[in-house]
Order: sequence, then structure tokens, then C-alpha cells
Amino acid sequence: MALISIICISFGAWLLLRGSLPTLDGTLKIPALALPVTVERDSLGTVTIRGENRADVTWTLGYIHAQERFFEMDLMRRSASGELAELFGGAALPIDRRARAHRMRARAEAELANAPAADRDLIARYRDGVNAGLSDLSVRPLAYLLTRTQPREWSSADTLLVVDAMYFSLNDASNTRELAFSRMKTALPDAAWQFLSAIGGAWDAPLSGPAMRWPKLPTPADLDLGKLDPATMKSDGPVSDAVPGSNSFAVSGSLAGGAGLIANDMHLDLRVPGIWFRTRLVYPNPRRQGQTVDVTGASLPGTPAMVVGSNRSVAWGFTNSYGDFTDWVRVLPDAGDANRYKTADGSDAVVVHQESISVKGAEAETLEVRDTRWGPILAKDADGTPLALAWTAHRPGAHNLELMNLETAETSDEAIAIAQRAGMPAQNFLVADRFGSIAWTIAGRMPHRTGNYDARLPADWSQPGTGWDGWLAHPDYPLISNPPWQRLWTANSRLVDSGAPLDRLGDGGYDLGARQMQIRDALNAKQQFTAADMLEIQLDDRALFLKPWYERLDKLVKQSPEDPELARIGGILTDWNGHASVDSVAYRLVRAWRNEVKDTVLAGFAAVVRKQYPDFQMPKLAQAEHAVWSILQQRPPHLLPPGYASWEDLQRKCLDRVVARLDEQPGGIAARTWGERNTARIAHPLSRALPAFLARLLDMPADPLPGDSNMPRVQGPAFGASERFAVAPGDEEHGYFELPGGQSGHPLSPFYGAGHGDWVEGKPTPFLPGPSIHQLRFEPTKN
Repeated sequence: MALISIICISFGAWLLLRGSLPTLDGTLKIPALALPVTVERDSLGTVTIRGENRADVTWTLGYIHAQERFFEMDLMRRSASGELAELFGGAALPIDRRARAHRMRARAEAELANAPAADRDLIARYRDGVNAGLSDLSVRPLAYLLTRTQPREWSSADTLLVVDAMYFSLNDASNTRELAFSRMKTALPDAAWQFLSAIGGAWDAPLSGPAMRWPKLPTPADLDLGKLDPATMKSDGPVSDAVPGSNSFAVSGSLAGGAGLIANDMHLDLRVPGIWFRTRLVYPNPRRQGQTVDVTGASLPGTPAMVVGSNRSVAWGFTNSYGDFTDWVRVLPDAGDANRYKTADGSDAVVVHQESISVKGAEAETLEVRDTRWGPILAKDADGTPLALAWTAHRPGAHNLELMNLETAETSDEAIAIAQRAGMPAQNFLVADRFGSIAWTIAGRMPHRTGNYDARLPADWSQPGTGWDGWLAHPDYPLISNPPWQRLWTANSRLVDSGAPLDRLGDGGYDLGARQMQIRDALNAKQQFTAADMLEIQLDDRALFLKPWYERLDKLVKQSPEDPELARIGGILTDWNGHASVDSVAYRLVRAWRNEVKDTVLAGFAAVVRKQYPDFQMPKLAQAEHAVWSILQQRPPHLLPPGYASWEDLQRKCLDRVVARLDEQPGGIAARTWGERNTARIAHPLSRALPAFLARLLDMPADPLPGDSNMPRVQGPAFGASERFAVAPGDEEHGYFELPGGQSGHPLSPFYGAGHGDWVEGKPTPFLPGPSIHQLRFEPTKN
């Protein structure tokens, strides 16, 4: 009897789940459409939407996004607006409090009200399609069944909130680096501050200008770490190497047989389903009578835009630029009124907002947000002065639909102009066209800074002529078009020379240039390129960055051949093959030792800052490799942290600690392969709340993955290439497009996880959709 009950319950649950599956075939009568639209799906679930105008295509794209991905869209709008607790209860309140302080929903509604009528109309068309797609599901999506909630309709402002979610993902909205820099600047001698905060060094590989020189070591007169109390030394623990960013590179048509050739892989947190949605849109070109727009790539559910792809005339991609788009502003109180603060034109009142956060199963919480003309007050400076956050995402004009005009762009010059006008997080924008041209610029809005201040530190904007004076003018954007070297490469490192170009972009924490350099050198090693050559670079897991560390460790081990422990480690190092291979123990050991040494060296400087600020933690210093390597090369006694007899002793004790940690696990160090450490954990958002056997059904397989940070094949367990593609516009038939996590968000869909295996293996999935296996037709009806 119990077995029958279990079978009945399971069958009922299966039927319930089937009720929320998207409609794949048939004909639907739609009053909202002007003309018929067809939706085709191939074996991966790639959607091709064919219509007679972009408005109808936009409505249909919203419909399909909602049926396939509404829960993921909902998470993005809620994460940006601070409304997750309405779904998940009090556990989500800490996340909501941080997001709600930015009041993104109120800002989105104000931005929408001031948007051009054409933008509002198109967003409304998309909104209506989303709500129609959601309402046509006979059962609400699985996530709402599990959370026992009802999905809330989509609003026009929600589309802007999805863009805001990308701002949060690609920018550090808490600007913690600048807060830490303020403490470091206050507590360290200037020579030590300059040494740790420099922008670049020998690993630089910019598009213009030389590599920078790292500053000289602080002298004993500046700083002597040996005088520190060893008890003050502590490690903050490992800092993640994950850098929200990407790779993108291109070669001119003369190196690729005609059209320019571009590759792109955007590095983000990985999930099920993936963030992007494989899409092809086909409709009449409004600019060219009798011609057709045919654009293929990745759309972002929640928005009507194609984010990356190719329209047969131009192809484009993005990487995170890491310019400086957030500033802390010192809020100096007016002596006569505690609720007012000083500005360049007198004083202004602090505006207080009461934000109500709905909480599932509990009373709503009220959050007080204190706002200034520069932004909300969210932190305090090193001396206790309140700080307001100026962030491009807060400013009017930070959102628009300009990116959609790339669908009809015909040349790289047109695409560059569109990108520079786009309202989106400022990104490196790379484009290639069918005539063979390639170009790079910044897409998105950038602040125009005025006044002489270090934008990496909190500043006093109450001084006349200091702060942000609107948006940077497009003629002042950096641009490199058709360089004589015929190659362009962007990762997340500095791309421009020092001086005016770098001053305009600022330093938002550029990544170390090792990955960028490896891509540049791989491009320079060839004179002719195909899409397969671009994939080879994207999958390059050679550990060129760690090679000097391997050689240093190998030398350390060989200095004492009579030491049995070092002899054991020496045997492990013979496994080194110069790659982040899944079966390599040596790679994992060298990597862990490098991180231990780096953290130990930096801990001495952090201890100095903690004397003044006991809770200080060293921020992520992507360029710290230059500082640490410079110290190890020169071995200055005054910079040796306390507790170590020599620099050799420090390196040996770091090795002992790493080996002990690896040895204490089952099988000892010999079983500690890189693949064991770098095993995929690409999960559905709800799987953590489910029993393990159910979670396994939702999550992608736990595959050991090659690759790592500081190499082209960036890969962590739940971080890496959220897509990979390469294409020459006009020759899309020979391009490829890989996606992790699959196309559909429904676990019973044939497209759940579809294509994920190709991404794991680095197998080139065709760029264009395959033969149609499902067709859904939308026919207009009169109201």
C-alpha cells in the first residue's frame, strides 16, 4: 500500500511539473500581435523568432523568456531591488538590506518615466509578452511550488532592474577596495602605500603603451616589519581569484580570409540554467527596404536585447573593463544643522527614505536610507566621516535600449558609435565587421570627473570643481580601430596608456595582466586564423603564470636533497606538465604554495594597518603579484614578517603548512589532483534547499574541469566562461557558440542542460541553430 502511495504521489508530482512546461508546438491566437510570428527550436532549444517587425518579435521574445526562464528573471529583478525575502523569508534579509539601500526600483521607475517614448513602448511590448507567457502556463513554475508563493507579474521597471542586476554583478557596489585603501593610506608610510597600490607591472599587456614599472621597495627607514609583535600576525584566509570579467579578442580580415574574426567568453558565476539564452531573431530591416535583419547570439532573459552575437555584418563581444565607476564622497556636516551637509554651492539636506522590505511569513521590515545629491550614505571613512556612494548605476541615463541598434549596424564604425551611447555597465567592447575591420572602445556610460583628486580614495566634493560633471563625452572615449598589428585583445586588465586615457577610465581594480598577455602572445604566434584557432586560445590552460613559482619551489626542494620530506615533494613536482590539468597534483601544490607565500608576505603589511584599525582586512590586490615577487627577488630583511628566520625559512614553512593541509585529507597529498579541487558545482538556485538526491537531478554533473585563473581558460567550480563563441560576420555557418547549464529552466524540458557537455569538453557547438524540431506559430486576432 505504501508503495502504491509513493507511486501515486510521484505521478501526481510529475503531472504537476508538466503543467509548467513551455508550449513548443502548435498555433496560438494572440490579440497583441500585428502580424504572424513563428518560433522554431532546434535540438538544443535554441530559439529562432521570425516576425514582420521588431515590436512583434519583442513581444514574442518576452513570451518565450517567461515560459523558459521566468524564475531566473524574477531572481535578477529581486536581487537588484532588494525583494528576495518576499520569496525566501528572513534568510534573504541581509541580501535585501544591502541591495535596498540603493533604492534601485525607485530609480528604475524614475528612469523609465524620463526615457524616450520609443524605449518605453518597446519595453512595454516585452513586458506584455512576458506576462502573457507566464499566464499561459497551466501550472506556475517549480520554484514557486517549492516556495509556496505566486509569481508576480512583470513590470516595465523590472527590465531596467535586470540591467541593474548586471551592474551589481560587474561592479563592486560596496566599493570595499576604496574603503580599505583609505585605511591603508592612513596607516602605512607613503612608500609602503605606493608600493602596494600601484596599477601595473611586468605582467601588463595593454593595447597601447608599455608595461608599467612597479614602485621601489619601502626602505628600512619607511617600514621595518621585524619590529611587529608576532602575535599580531594573522591570515585573512584565501582570497578568491574569481574576477567577474571575460576574454575577447579579434583579428582583422587580412588574417582571417576576408571578414574580421572575433571570439568572446564572458566569465561569470555559473548556474543552471545558464544566464544567457541562445537566440536568433529574423525580421525586416527597418533601415533597408527589402533586406532582413538576421542576428544570432545570446539574449538576456528579462530584457529584449541581444547582448552578444553577429548580424551577418558585424559581430561583437564584451569584457568587464574594470574602470573606476564608483567613488566614495565625504559627507561633511553643516555646523549649523546636523541634517544638512556641505556642497560646493552651500549646504543641502540629507533626504531620508523609509524602505519597506516584505518578508515571507513575517512582518515587513523598514529600512532607513539616508540619501545625498551624490548617492546614499553607506559607509564611514577611516576618520569616521560619513561616506556617500556615487555610482554610475544610480545616475539618470544609466539605462537605455541603444544596444539593440547593434542588430542593424553594418560596419564596425557604426557599432562603436552605438556602444558608446549604450546605457549599461561600462564594458570593453570589441567588434569585427564583414569588411575585415576590427575595433575596441568602451561601451556604456562613464563619469566625467573634474578636480584634482585620487579617485581610488574617498574625496571631498564640497570643494568647487570637484566630483562628477555629467557623463564623459563620446569623443573622449578611448578607441583603437584597425591597428597596424591587426589584432585586438581584451581581458580585465589595463588596456590604455597612462595619462589622459587612463585618467578618464580610472582604476577600478584591474586584473593582473597574465591572462591578457597569454592571449596577446598566442595571437602574435599565428598569421592566419580560423574559428578553430580562436577556440584553441580560449581553451588554453597552460600555466605560464605559475611557471616561475614552480621553478622557485623546485629550486627550494633541491637545495636540501637529504631532507626526506623535501625529497617526497620533489617526487610530486615531477608531475608538473605546465598545464592546469585535472590529473595534476603538482599544479595544485604549486598554486597552493604560491597563494600561501603571497598571503604570508602581505600579512605583514596588513598587521601594520591593524595596529590602527584592528578589524582591517587586506582587500583583493590583483596586482600584488608584482609586489610579492619583487620582495622575494630582493629578500629585504626589513620586510620579512616576524616569526621567520629568513626568506628561505618563510617559503619552507609556507610549504609545510600547505603539505600538511593536503596530507590530512584521505589518500594524502598524492591524491590531491587539481581536478579534485576544481570539480564543477554548477547548481540550480534551489538545489541547496532540496534533499541531495533531488539536488543531483537539478544540478549539472560534477565534472573535473581543467583551467584556472590567470590563464585564458578561466575556470573554477562555479565560475568561468558563461558562453564561448567565435564568428566571422557573414560566415556564421563556420562559427561556434557554447553555453554551460543548458537552455531551459524546466527540469522536464528536453533542453534542460542541453549543450552543457559540449561546453565541458570544449567541443564547438555550431553558432547557428540546427534544423528545427519544434515550431510554434503566433497568429494575431482582432480585439
